[in-house]
Amino acid sequence: MSWIYLVLAGLFEIGWPIGLKMAQQPNNRAIVIIIAIFFISLSGLFLWFAQKQIPIGTAYAIWTGIGATGTFLVGIFFYGDPSSLYRYLGVMMIIAGIITLKIAP
Repeated sequence: MSWIYLVLAGLFEIGWPIGLKMAQQPNNRAIVIIIAIFFISLSGLFLWFAQKQIPIGTAYAIWTGIGATGTFLVGIFFYGDPSSLYRYLGVMMIIAGIITLKIAP
């Protein structure tokens, strides 16, 4: 169950930087900041649950890796962030690190 909590924490981690990006529009700034705070709170809560069974270093690295990778992809697909082979290779290294942490004894 802890790994499910950790994946959920990582997915919610994607929500708050997107909320901050959306808050750059002045017409909905306050509500989007509140939504971003909600996402970061859920992310932290699920990370806390996950750390009951998963070592802190492993949990934190995987949590940030999921958040960074997801935010990177959202940025490219929805916000026109630059994409290149090297940027994708960098994200693949993050994913490889996550997989290594998961399978390491």
